[in-house]
Amino acid sequence: MKPIAALLLTSTAALTLACTKTAETPAVNVQTLDQQFITAWNSRNAIQLDTLLADDVHFLQGEAHYQGKSEVSDKWIRATMGTIENLRLNVASSVNDEKTAYEGGTYSVDVLPAGPGQPAGEGEGNFVLIWKKNPKGLWKLGYAQLEGLPVRAR
Repeated sequence: MKPIAALLLTSTAALTLACTKTAETPAVNVQTLDQQFITAWNSRNAIQLDTLLADDVHFLQGEAHYQGKSEVSDKWIRATMGTIENLRLNVASSVNDEKTAYEGGTYSVDVLPAGPGQPAGEGEGNFVLIWKKNPKGLWKLGYAQLEGLPVRAR
């Protein structure tokens, strides 16, 4: 009788352990990540934007393809930051899990005048932002793609 009871107890314990759901890391809120990016962009905080980029980040817009944190920071963020303001996103699609987070939709920005006497404008287009968790567990922007329409003068 004792061997059967021991077998039953062992089987029950093994089954309980196998069926117990392990604690999962909650998925990130992609809207929070995008809001951090937008806030840093609109406050022209290039240093904070750099901290949000993955080391192997990609940026695509039209024929431009920048790769790596340094190139993306120099050729997209720093080169563009002084020419636009008031970045706004209108999200059409959003998905995230424990390792990646995605948002896509449309964007609009106020385009600053190119010089004295030049008109201001409004830029609009489509965007995709893909965030990924790095080996340290920090969320970083791994891919950004913008496809803009021609700027409209105001």
